[in-house]
Amino acid sequence: MDQKVREENEKKKEYLKSYQRAVKREQHILQEIQRLRLDRIFPGVVNDGMPHGSSQTDLSDYIILVDEQIELLKQERLEKAKARKDIERCIRELQDDDEQEVLRIRYIDGVSKWEDVAKEMNYSLRKIHNLHSNALIHIKI
Repeated sequence: MDQKVREENEKKKEYLKSYQRAVKREQHILQEIQRLRLDRIFPGVVNDGMPHGSSQTDLSDYIILVDEQIELLKQERLEKAKARKDIERCIRELQDDDEQEVLRIRYIDGVSKWEDVAKEMNYSLRKIHNLHSNALIHIKI
């Protein structure tokens, strides 16, 4: 395989990985929202034996932070949906059903181990690698 084809395939793989990256960004935002909520429910306690004033605070800062994260989450979900739609369209345009399936399992379902892809498709590891290589050559992005 010449250098130009290799570079083109790397670009295609990066494009195909964009959906899973969006999934991870969404998960990070959800974790941040959960952390903010838990921090609000279980505020930090200082156990230094000294008296402290009331920990009651205005909730407006907290509400602003949560609202910002929720807005980010909405935007990320929209980007994720767009990425999935575009990638699935590209995959559906492939002529070979097995090539479609290997790309779908790998990049949409997010199965990261080639052995698991091979097991799911009931093919040898070598066959999966060949299907993936051919799919990268044939896919138009």
